[in-house]
Amino acid sequence: MARLSAETPVLHPDCSVNDTTFGTYVEIGQGTRLAHSHIDDYSYCDRFCDIANASVGKFSNIASYVRIGATDHPMDKASLHHFHYRSADYFDDATHDEGWFAHRKNRRCVIGHDTWLGHGAQVRPEVTIGHGAVVAGGAIVTKDVPPYMIVAGIPAEPLRGRFKTDISDRLMALAWWDWPHDQLRQALTDFRALSAEAFLERYE
Repeated sequence: MARLSAETPVLHPDCSVNDTTFGTYVEIGQGTRLAHSHIDDYSYCDRFCDIANASVGKFSNIASYVRIGATDHPMDKASLHHFHYRSADYFDDATHDEGWFAHRKNRRCVIGHDTWLGHGAQVRPEVTIGHGAVVAGGAIVTKDVPPYMIVAGIPAEPLRGRFKTDISDRLMALAWWDWPHDQLRQALTDFRALSAEAFLERYE
């Protein structure tokens, strides 16, 4: 019996989930916090991730302690502190600044299909990680990452493409991540055994 299912995500202990939806075959690691996000089919994260205001694509591989969509503070105001937007926590006669929270929610991160975010990586608000891209452990991503690019460093910079451009383009066109579950199973042996180029030659 398969451990993951299409019906219900696997949530390990001590997760905090707020305003978040899930696709099929999703797994969320221990102690992870999710807010205002969507985690699409087959994606998972390891332990103690913090994911907010994000759309995570299919087959995303998110290592432990990754932070996506870290909330920001109002840099242009007289104070950075949250007393002036979480005001009801401090003053009996004040309300929270709901406009500020709406602003945060609208600054979405987009994590593409079949991506890999290494241990401790951070992705800043409003950044898009392209399909097939790899973010090295510890990297801080402050700008968009093209599909099938490997980035590393603080701030993250491109190292190299995973494949030659024509292979990346063909994988994008094949879009195997949209295949139904049964088709993935039928191709499992080839996913395991073939290079990307050989896989394309068989399935294009």
